[in-house]
Amino acid sequence: MKVFRLLTVVPAALVMSLTLTEANLAQVPPLQIQPNSKSEPLILNGTSGGEVASNCGNIANTPNQIIQLTKPLPYLRLTVESAGEPTLRIDGPGGSFCVLSDNYSESNPEITGYYMPGEYKVYVGELSQNQYNYTLSISQQKQPTSK
Repeated sequence: MKVFRLLTVVPAALVMSLTLTEANLAQVPPLQIQPNSKSEPLILNGTSGGEVASNCGNIANTPNQIIQLTKPLPYLRLTVESAGEPTLRIDGPGGSFCVLSDNYSESNPEITGYYMPGEYKVYVGELSQNQYNYTLSISQQKQPTSK
């Protein structure tokens, strides 16, 4: 009888462990950016869009990236490139900001400016119902680097 109880407890514990592990994997680890970073630009890849309809297109339930700043950055530029119609939403200490694809940006949403210390949640959305691979470029340089 003790063996039977053990066999029912172990699978339940295993399921709980796997569920908790999966939930932890779904969280994006914060990316810390320091002033005058040596690696310019920082390039990140992912999939745009998601199931949440927002004023910034369709976004995922969780941020695509979390940026953590311990010191203010006088200038930071985030640019997203994608085959679709990408959007860029940033939720941070100064509020929420959204940049949509347009003809001026050649469908590459970009947001620049001063960033105070804190946590910034970055969502790469999509205006259509589709999802596309994207490249997110993060730089402290005012001029884009040539490709």
